[in-house]
Amino acid sequence: MPRITVGDGALYYERQGIGFPVLFVSGLTGFASFWQDQVATFAKHFDVITHDQRGVGQSDVTRSGFTVDRMAADVIGLMDALEIERAHIVGHSTGGAMAQILAIEHPKRVASIVLSATWTKPDAYFRRLFTMRKDLLLRLGPSAYVQANTLYLYPSWWIKANNERLRQLEAQNLAIFPPTDVAASRIDAILAFDRTEQLARIKTPTLVVGAEDDIVTPAYFSEELARLIPGAEIKIFPRGGHALNQVRAREFNQAVLPFLSSHTPG
Repeated sequence: MPRITVGDGALYYERQGIGFPVLFVSGLTGFASFWQDQVATFAKHFDVITHDQRGVGQSDVTRSGFTVDRMAADVIGLMDALEIERAHIVGHSTGGAMAQILAIEHPKRVASIVLSATWTKPDAYFRRLFTMRKDLLLRLGPSAYVQANTLYLYPSWWIKANNERLRQLEAQNLAIFPPTDVAASRIDAILAFDRTEQLARIKTPTLVVGAEDDIVTPAYFSEELARLIPGAEIKIFPRGGHALNQVRAREFNQAVLPFLSSHTPG
């Protein structure tokens, strides 16, 4: 089980492939396994790194540092520990918020960023949704929370066709679910995130990816990011939900892979 000390704890990570590094950074759940539909494909071309975020999965259970800035600093710490000077960052949802911070604060460490199903800052809809999700977690517990996540992340038609796969995924996620206070603190972290005023500073090549039927981070967030980040490219899928990298894995990979290749240093 590969683990490496970063800051105040050890992070579990996985590494596969050879070439220029790409770090895939997961969303609110924080599991490396979220990218299972990308790793094998991208490892044919890149050095692919995924990790369980602080307090999550097979990483150390820590009960501090749950801000998006701290979790973004963990990504830099992981790069340092693995002696990676520069990398592409593919961030989904909360991972996309971290990617924004990295492009603003550490531009020399980032060759490009992909912002998948992420947001600029919490608005009224976002606050209603995540306040409700936190309340569900605290009142009904992790099992109900994990089952509800399936309804948030995936479109109805995809759930119908993949119900058994999703039951297995729910069981896996519940088995390694973090302590309730850690999961709640992660929700608090994303509700506090806002780097909107600094997005114009981003000079890193950027691809924004979203889906029109995403009910967690609606497509208007992707459109706003693409408008505020100079030179950003955007790809909006008509269907795919929040977990579009799984629901539309082939199309997601076909959109992201050429973008990374085109911005890989010679």
